[in-house]
Amino acid sequence: MSTVLVINSGSSSIKYQLVDPGAGTAVAVGLIERIGESQSHIVHRTDGHTEERRLPIADHGEGLRRLLAMFDAVGPDLTAAGICAVGHRVVMGGRHYDGPVVVDQEVLDRITELCPLAPLHNPANLKGIQVGLALLPDVPHVAVFDTAFFRNLPAAAATYALDREVAEKYAVRRYGAHGTSHQYVSAKAAEVLGRDLADLRQIVLHLGNGASASAVAGGAAVDTSMGFTPLEGLVMGTRTGDIDPAVAFHLERNAGMSVDDIDTLFNKRSGLKGLTGENDLRLVHKMVADGDDAARLALEIYTRRLRKYIGGYAAVLGGLDALTFTAGVGENDATVRAGAVEGLEFLGIRIDPDRNTDRIKEPTVISPDGAPVAVLVVPTNEELAIAQQAASLVPAEAGAGRPAAG
Repeated sequence: MSTVLVINSGSSSIKYQLVDPGAGTAVAVGLIERIGESQSHIVHRTDGHTEERRLPIADHGEGLRRLLAMFDAVGPDLTAAGICAVGHRVVMGGRHYDGPVVVDQEVLDRITELCPLAPLHNPANLKGIQVGLALLPDVPHVAVFDTAFFRNLPAAAATYALDREVAEKYAVRRYGAHGTSHQYVSAKAAEVLGRDLADLRQIVLHLGNGASASAVAGGAAVDTSMGFTPLEGLVMGTRTGDIDPAVAFHLERNAGMSVDDIDTLFNKRSGLKGLTGENDLRLVHKMVADGDDAARLALEIYTRRLRKYIGGYAAVLGGLDALTFTAGVGENDATVRAGAVEGLEFLGIRIDPDRNTDRIKEPTVISPDGAPVAVLVVPTNEELAIAQQAASLVPAEAGAGRPAAG
Protein backbone atom coordinates (compact mmCIF):
# COMPACT_ATOMS: atom_id res chain seq x y z
CA MET A 1 0.00 0.00 0.00
CA SER A 2 1.10 3.58 -0.71
CA THR A 3 -0.78 6.39 1.01
CA VAL A 4 -0.73 10.16 1.45
CA LEU A 5 -1.47 11.87 4.75
CA VAL A 6 -3.52 14.96 3.87
CA ILE A 7 -3.49 17.82 6.37
CA ASN A 8 -5.76 20.87 6.28
CA SER A 9 -4.62 23.10 9.12
CA GLY A 10 -7.03 25.88 10.12
CA SER A 11 -6.72 28.65 12.67
CA SER A 12 -8.04 26.44 15.50
CA SER A 13 -8.48 23.07 13.82
CA ILE A 14 -6.72 20.33 11.89
CA LYS A 15 -8.65 18.19 9.42
CA TYR A 16 -6.80 15.13 8.18
CA GLN A 17 -7.20 12.03 6.06
CA LEU A 18 -5.00 9.09 5.24
CA VAL A 19 -5.75 8.50 1.56
CA ASP A 20 -4.93 5.72 -0.88
CA PRO A 21 -4.65 7.90 -4.02
CA GLY A 22 -4.60 4.92 -6.37
CA ALA A 23 -7.80 3.37 -5.05
CA GLY A 24 -9.37 6.79 -4.46
CA THR A 25 -10.37 5.89 -0.90
CA ALA A 26 -9.80 7.27 2.58
CA VAL A 27 -8.21 4.79 4.97
CA ALA A 28 -8.74 7.07 7.98
CA VAL A 29 -10.45 10.41 8.55
CA GLY A 30 -10.08 12.75 11.49
CA LEU A 31 -10.67 16.20 12.94
CA ILE A 32 -9.06 18.09 15.78
CA GLU A 33 -11.00 21.20 16.72
CA ARG A 34 -10.97 23.98 19.32
CA ILE A 35 -7.17 23.98 19.49
CA GLY A 36 -5.98 26.41 22.15
CA GLU A 37 -9.21 26.23 24.15
CA SER A 38 -9.68 24.62 27.53
CA GLN A 39 -11.28 21.51 26.03
CA SER A 40 -10.28 20.40 22.54
CA HIS A 41 -11.99 17.61 20.62
CA ILE A 42 -10.47 14.83 18.49
CA VAL A 43 -12.49 12.49 16.25
CA HIS A 44 -10.68 9.68 14.42
CA ARG A 45 -12.51 7.26 12.12
CA THR A 46 -11.08 4.16 10.49
CA ASP A 47 -12.42 0.79 9.33
CA GLY A 48 -15.92 1.48 10.67
CA HIS A 49 -14.62 2.51 14.11
CA THR A 50 -14.89 6.00 15.61
CA GLU A 51 -12.67 7.12 18.47
CA GLU A 52 -13.23 10.43 20.27
CA ARG A 53 -11.10 12.24 22.84
CA ARG A 54 -11.69 15.47 24.74
CA LEU A 55 -8.63 17.08 26.30
CA PRO A 56 -6.73 20.37 26.25
CA ILE A 57 -4.54 20.84 23.15
CA ALA A 58 -2.43 23.94 23.45
CA ASP A 59 -1.28 24.46 19.87
CA HIS A 60 -0.92 22.90 16.43
CA GLY A 61 2.33 21.18 17.39
CA GLU A 62 0.60 19.27 20.16
CA GLY A 63 -2.38 18.74 17.86
CA LEU A 64 -0.30 17.01 15.21
CA ARG A 65 1.44 14.90 17.84
CA ARG A 66 -1.99 13.83 19.10
CA LEU A 67 -2.98 13.08 15.51
CA LEU A 68 -0.06 10.69 15.11
CA ALA A 69 -0.80 9.16 18.53
CA MET A 70 -4.35 8.35 17.37
CA PHE A 71 -2.91 6.35 14.49
CA ASP A 72 -0.66 4.50 16.97
CA ALA A 73 -3.53 3.79 19.35
CA VAL A 74 -6.43 3.18 16.96
CA GLY A 75 -4.78 2.53 13.61
CA PRO A 76 -4.00 2.08 10.90
CA ASP A 77 -0.28 1.66 11.55
CA LEU A 78 1.48 4.40 9.60
CA THR A 79 4.51 2.26 8.79
CA ALA A 80 2.35 -0.46 7.29
CA ALA A 81 0.33 2.21 5.48
CA GLY A 82 3.45 3.22 3.55
CA ILE A 83 3.11 7.00 3.60
CA CYS A 84 4.82 8.30 0.46
CA ALA A 85 3.98 11.97 1.03
CA VAL A 86 2.20 14.46 3.25
CA GLY A 87 -0.13 16.76 1.30
CA HIS A 88 -0.95 20.16 2.79
CA ARG A 89 -3.80 22.41 1.73
CA VAL A 90 -2.62 26.02 1.33
CA VAL A 91 -5.20 28.66 0.46
CA MET A 92 -3.07 31.33 -1.21
CA GLY A 93 -0.36 30.60 -3.76
CA GLY A 94 -0.51 34.04 -5.34
CA ARG A 95 1.10 34.50 -8.73
CA HIS A 96 3.81 31.96 -7.94
CA TYR A 97 2.17 28.54 -8.18
CA ASP A 98 -0.05 26.94 -10.80
CA GLY A 99 0.27 23.42 -9.38
CA PRO A 100 1.48 21.40 -6.40
CA VAL A 101 5.07 21.83 -5.20
CA VAL A 102 7.38 19.89 -2.89
CA VAL A 103 8.01 22.04 0.18
CA ASP A 104 11.46 23.49 0.70
CA GLN A 105 12.67 26.65 2.40
CA GLU A 106 11.86 28.78 -0.64
CA VAL A 107 8.27 27.50 -0.64
CA LEU A 108 7.95 28.20 3.09
CA ASP A 109 9.23 31.73 2.49
CA ARG A 110 6.70 32.24 -0.34
CA ILE A 111 3.77 31.04 1.78
CA THR A 112 4.91 33.38 4.55
CA GLU A 113 5.19 36.26 2.07
CA LEU A 114 1.61 35.62 0.92
CA CYS A 115 0.09 35.69 4.42
CA PRO A 116 -1.21 39.28 4.01
CA LEU A 117 -3.32 38.11 1.05
CA ALA A 118 -4.94 35.33 3.13
CA PRO A 119 -4.48 36.36 6.77
CA LEU A 120 -7.11 33.94 8.11
CA HIS A 121 -5.72 30.92 6.26
CA ASN A 122 -2.09 31.00 5.18
CA PRO A 123 -0.59 31.43 8.68
CA ALA A 124 -2.49 28.36 9.90
CA ASN A 125 -1.59 26.39 6.75
CA LEU A 126 2.05 27.37 7.25
CA LYS A 127 1.99 26.26 10.87
CA GLY A 128 0.68 22.85 9.86
CA ILE A 129 3.48 22.42 7.33
CA GLN A 130 6.20 23.50 9.74
CA VAL A 131 5.05 21.13 12.47
CA GLY A 132 4.46 18.36 9.94
CA LEU A 133 8.02 18.70 8.65
CA ALA A 134 9.33 18.35 12.20
CA LEU A 135 7.23 15.27 13.01
CA LEU A 136 7.56 13.50 9.66
CA PRO A 137 10.97 14.68 8.45
CA ASP A 138 11.74 11.72 6.17
CA VAL A 139 8.66 12.04 3.95
CA PRO A 140 8.23 14.60 1.15
CA HIS A 141 5.77 17.33 2.06
CA VAL A 142 3.73 18.81 -0.79
CA ALA A 143 1.81 22.10 -0.80
CA VAL A 144 -1.40 22.12 -2.86
CA PHE A 145 -2.79 25.61 -3.41
CA ASP A 146 -6.47 26.60 -3.60
CA THR A 147 -5.52 29.31 -6.07
CA ALA A 148 -3.42 27.16 -8.42
CA PHE A 149 -6.27 26.21 -10.78
CA PHE A 150 -6.92 29.91 -11.37
CA ARG A 151 -3.28 31.01 -11.68
CA ASN A 152 -3.47 31.09 -15.48
CA LEU A 153 -6.82 32.80 -15.94
CA PRO A 154 -6.98 34.90 -19.11
CA ALA A 155 -5.62 38.36 -18.37
CA ALA A 156 -9.03 39.90 -19.09
CA ALA A 157 -10.53 37.78 -16.31
CA ALA A 158 -7.70 38.13 -13.80
CA THR A 159 -7.10 41.88 -14.14
CA TYR A 160 -9.09 44.52 -12.29
CA ALA A 161 -9.67 47.92 -13.92
CA LEU A 162 -7.37 49.50 -11.34
CA ASP A 163 -4.37 51.77 -11.80
CA ARG A 164 -1.79 49.37 -13.25
CA GLU A 165 1.12 50.55 -11.10
CA VAL A 166 -0.89 50.22 -7.90
CA ALA A 167 -2.20 46.79 -8.90
CA GLU A 168 1.30 45.55 -9.76
CA LYS A 169 2.97 46.97 -6.67
CA TYR A 170 0.43 45.48 -4.27
CA ALA A 171 -0.28 42.25 -6.21
CA VAL A 172 -3.96 43.07 -6.74
CA ARG A 173 -5.59 40.64 -9.17
CA ARG A 174 -8.21 37.90 -9.21
CA TYR A 175 -6.82 34.86 -7.39
CA GLY A 176 -9.98 32.84 -6.83
CA ALA A 177 -10.40 30.08 -4.26
CA HIS A 178 -11.76 26.53 -3.98
CA GLY A 179 -9.60 25.77 -7.04
CA THR A 180 -8.77 22.22 -5.92
CA SER A 181 -12.50 21.47 -5.76
CA HIS A 182 -13.30 23.13 -9.10
CA GLN A 183 -10.51 21.24 -10.85
CA TYR A 184 -11.51 17.88 -9.34
CA VAL A 185 -15.24 18.32 -9.99
CA SER A 186 -14.89 19.54 -13.57
CA ALA A 187 -12.71 16.53 -14.42
CA LYS A 188 -15.10 14.16 -12.64
CA ALA A 189 -18.09 15.62 -14.51
CA ALA A 190 -16.43 14.85 -17.84
CA GLU A 191 -15.79 11.30 -16.64
CA VAL A 192 -19.42 10.85 -15.54
CA LEU A 193 -20.67 12.13 -18.90
CA GLY A 194 -18.23 9.96 -20.83
CA ARG A 195 -16.97 13.07 -22.60
CA ASP A 196 -13.48 14.31 -23.35
CA LEU A 197 -12.63 17.06 -20.85
CA ALA A 198 -10.93 18.99 -23.62
CA ASP A 199 -14.24 19.31 -25.49
CA LEU A 200 -16.43 20.53 -22.61
CA ARG A 201 -17.61 24.01 -21.67
CA GLN A 202 -18.55 23.81 -18.00
CA ILE A 203 -19.80 25.87 -15.08
CA VAL A 204 -19.07 24.51 -11.61
CA LEU A 205 -20.93 25.86 -8.56
CA HIS A 206 -19.13 25.08 -5.30
CA LEU A 207 -21.81 25.94 -2.76
CA GLY A 208 -21.02 25.67 0.93
CA ASN A 209 -20.80 28.25 3.70
CA GLY A 210 -18.26 29.77 1.34
CA ALA A 211 -19.40 29.65 -2.27
CA SER A 212 -17.82 30.16 -5.67
CA ALA A 213 -18.52 29.66 -9.36
CA SER A 214 -16.09 28.84 -12.14
CA ALA A 215 -16.18 28.77 -15.92
CA VAL A 216 -14.05 25.93 -17.29
CA ALA A 217 -13.23 25.44 -20.97
CA GLY A 218 -11.36 22.33 -22.06
CA GLY A 219 -10.32 21.63 -18.47
CA ALA A 220 -8.83 25.10 -17.93
CA ALA A 221 -10.40 27.79 -15.76
CA VAL A 222 -11.32 30.91 -17.72
CA ASP A 223 -13.19 32.80 -14.97
CA THR A 224 -14.16 32.51 -11.32
CA SER A 225 -16.35 34.47 -8.95
CA MET A 226 -14.02 34.84 -5.97
CA GLY A 227 -11.48 37.56 -6.55
CA PHE A 228 -8.58 39.17 -4.70
CA THR A 229 -10.08 37.53 -1.61
CA PRO A 230 -12.86 34.96 -1.05
CA LEU A 231 -15.28 37.85 -0.34
CA GLU A 232 -16.24 38.58 -3.95
CA GLY A 233 -18.90 36.77 -5.96
CA LEU A 234 -21.83 34.70 -4.78
CA VAL A 235 -23.92 35.30 -1.67
CA MET A 236 -22.43 33.12 1.10
CA GLY A 237 -23.18 32.05 4.62
CA THR A 238 -21.65 35.13 6.25
CA ARG A 239 -20.05 37.03 3.33
CA THR A 240 -21.67 39.67 1.14
CA GLY A 241 -20.36 38.49 -2.20
CA ASP A 242 -20.51 41.22 -4.86
CA ILE A 243 -21.11 44.66 -3.36
CA ASP A 244 -20.37 48.21 -4.46
CA PRO A 245 -16.99 49.06 -2.85
CA ALA A 246 -18.30 52.56 -2.18
CA VAL A 247 -20.44 51.04 0.57
CA ALA A 248 -17.22 50.76 2.58
CA PHE A 249 -16.46 54.46 2.03
CA HIS A 250 -20.02 55.38 3.01
CA LEU A 251 -19.89 53.37 6.25
CA GLU A 252 -16.52 54.81 7.20
CA ARG A 253 -17.61 58.38 6.56
CA ASN A 254 -21.16 58.27 7.86
CA ALA A 255 -21.32 55.39 10.36
CA GLY A 256 -17.89 55.93 11.89
CA MET A 257 -16.90 52.34 11.14
CA SER A 258 -13.20 51.47 10.96
CA VAL A 259 -11.61 49.31 8.26
CA ASP A 260 -11.60 46.39 10.70
CA ASP A 261 -15.28 46.99 11.53
CA ILE A 262 -16.21 46.92 7.85
CA ASP A 263 -14.04 43.84 7.23
CA THR A 264 -15.90 42.03 10.00
CA LEU A 265 -19.26 43.23 8.71
CA PHE A 266 -18.63 42.11 5.12
CA ASN A 267 -17.00 38.77 5.99
CA LYS A 268 -18.71 37.60 9.18
CA ARG A 269 -22.02 39.45 9.61
CA SER A 270 -23.41 39.54 6.08
CA GLY A 271 -24.63 37.03 3.50
CA LEU A 272 -27.43 34.79 4.71
CA LYS A 273 -26.55 35.55 8.33
CA GLY A 274 -26.88 39.27 7.77
CA LEU A 275 -30.19 38.87 5.96
CA THR A 276 -31.81 36.29 8.26
CA GLY A 277 -29.72 35.88 11.41
CA GLU A 278 -28.80 32.34 10.28
CA ASN A 279 -25.99 31.20 7.99
CA ASP A 280 -27.23 27.59 7.70
CA LEU A 281 -29.51 27.20 4.66
CA ARG A 282 -31.39 24.37 6.37
CA LEU A 283 -32.53 26.84 9.00
CA VAL A 284 -33.30 29.45 6.33
CA HIS A 285 -35.56 26.94 4.55
CA LYS A 286 -37.36 26.26 7.85
CA MET A 287 -37.86 29.99 8.33
CA VAL A 288 -39.31 30.27 4.81
CA ALA A 289 -41.69 27.38 5.57
CA ASP A 290 -42.76 29.25 8.72
CA GLY A 291 -43.67 32.32 6.65
CA ASP A 292 -40.62 34.49 7.38
CA ASP A 293 -40.50 37.15 4.63
CA ALA A 294 -36.88 38.09 5.33
CA ALA A 295 -35.82 34.47 4.85
CA ARG A 296 -37.84 34.18 1.64
CA LEU A 297 -36.16 37.31 0.28
CA ALA A 298 -32.72 36.00 1.32
CA LEU A 299 -33.30 32.78 -0.60
CA GLU A 300 -34.39 34.76 -3.65
CA ILE A 301 -31.26 36.92 -3.44
CA TYR A 302 -29.10 33.81 -3.08
CA THR A 303 -30.51 31.97 -6.09
CA ARG A 304 -30.79 35.11 -8.23
CA ARG A 305 -27.04 35.67 -7.82
CA LEU A 306 -26.45 32.08 -8.93
CA ARG A 307 -28.55 32.59 -12.06
CA LYS A 308 -26.68 35.80 -12.82
CA TYR A 309 -23.34 34.00 -12.76
CA ILE A 310 -24.62 31.02 -14.74
CA GLY A 311 -25.88 33.34 -17.48
CA GLY A 312 -22.71 35.42 -17.45
CA TYR A 313 -20.39 32.43 -17.61
CA ALA A 314 -22.44 30.82 -20.40
CA ALA A 315 -21.73 33.99 -22.37
CA VAL A 316 -18.01 33.92 -21.46
CA LEU A 317 -17.81 30.29 -22.61
CA GLY A 318 -19.76 30.91 -25.82
CA GLY A 319 -22.25 28.21 -24.85
CA LEU A 320 -22.57 25.52 -22.23
CA ASP A 321 -22.30 21.74 -22.14
CA ALA A 322 -22.45 21.01 -18.41
CA LEU A 323 -23.50 22.71 -15.17
CA THR A 324 -22.34 20.99 -11.99
CA PHE A 325 -23.30 21.53 -8.34
CA THR A 326 -20.95 20.50 -5.55
CA ALA A 327 -20.03 21.00 -1.85
CA GLY A 328 -22.38 20.96 1.14
CA VAL A 329 -25.25 23.01 -0.24
CA GLY A 330 -24.72 22.02 -3.85
CA GLU A 331 -24.83 18.31 -3.01
CA ASN A 332 -27.65 18.37 -0.47
CA ASP A 333 -30.10 21.16 -1.28
CA ALA A 334 -32.60 20.35 -4.05
CA THR A 335 -34.45 23.65 -3.50
CA VAL A 336 -31.34 25.74 -4.17
CA ARG A 337 -30.48 23.71 -7.26
CA ALA A 338 -34.00 24.18 -8.65
CA GLY A 339 -33.93 27.91 -7.85
CA ALA A 340 -30.52 28.32 -9.47
CA VAL A 341 -31.78 27.13 -12.87
CA GLU A 342 -35.30 28.54 -12.75
CA GLY A 343 -36.02 30.45 -15.96
CA LEU A 344 -32.84 29.31 -17.70
CA GLU A 345 -34.58 26.98 -20.12
CA PHE A 346 -33.65 29.37 -22.94
CA LEU A 347 -30.02 28.32 -22.32
CA GLY A 348 -30.96 24.65 -22.53
CA ILE A 349 -30.71 24.24 -18.75
CA ARG A 350 -33.41 22.14 -17.11
CA ILE A 351 -33.68 19.84 -14.10
CA ASP A 352 -35.77 16.68 -13.83
CA PRO A 353 -37.69 17.11 -10.54
CA ASP A 354 -37.69 13.35 -9.94
CA ARG A 355 -33.90 13.24 -10.16
CA ASN A 356 -33.33 16.38 -8.12
CA THR A 357 -33.46 14.82 -4.66
CA ASP A 358 -31.78 16.03 -1.48
CA ARG A 359 -28.51 14.49 -0.29
CA ILE A 360 -27.03 13.15 -3.50
CA LYS A 361 -23.97 11.12 -2.46
CA GLU A 362 -22.76 9.83 -5.82
CA PRO A 363 -22.12 11.66 -9.12
CA THR A 364 -25.59 12.03 -10.65
CA VAL A 365 -27.07 13.62 -13.76
CA ILE A 366 -30.24 15.47 -12.72
CA SER A 367 -31.21 16.96 -16.09
CA PRO A 368 -33.74 15.17 -18.34
CA ASP A 369 -32.46 12.66 -20.89
CA GLY A 370 -31.42 14.44 -24.06
CA ALA A 371 -31.22 17.91 -22.48
CA PRO A 372 -28.88 20.28 -24.38
CA VAL A 373 -27.00 21.05 -21.15
CA ALA A 374 -26.17 18.27 -18.71
CA VAL A 375 -26.88 19.30 -15.11
CA LEU A 376 -25.04 17.22 -12.55
CA VAL A 377 -24.38 16.86 -8.86
CA VAL A 378 -20.79 15.72 -8.24
CA PRO A 379 -19.65 15.39 -4.61
CA THR A 380 -16.33 17.11 -4.19
CA ASN A 381 -13.33 15.35 -2.68
CA GLU A 382 -10.60 17.89 -2.07
CA GLU A 383 -8.64 15.49 0.14
CA LEU A 384 -8.42 12.90 -2.63
CA ALA A 385 -7.42 15.62 -5.09
CA ILE A 386 -4.67 16.83 -2.73
CA ALA A 387 -3.47 13.25 -2.20
CA GLN A 388 -3.35 12.55 -5.93
CA GLN A 389 -1.51 15.79 -6.66
CA ALA A 390 0.97 15.12 -3.86
CA ALA A 391 1.57 11.54 -5.02
CA SER A 392 2.17 12.76 -8.57
CA LEU A 393 5.32 14.59 -7.38
CA VAL A 394 6.75 11.68 -5.42
CA PRO A 395 8.90 8.97 -7.09
CA ALA A 396 7.22 5.57 -6.97
CA GLU A 397 10.21 4.11 -5.13
CA ALA A 398 10.03 6.70 -2.30
CA GLY A 399 10.08 4.98 1.06
CA ALA A 400 7.51 5.31 3.79
CA GLY A 401 8.24 7.74 6.56
CA ARG A 402 8.03 7.29 10.27
CA PRO A 403 6.99 9.94 12.78
CA ALA A 404 9.86 11.60 14.55
CA ALA A 405 10.24 10.86 18.21
CA GLY A 406 8.31 13.08 20.59
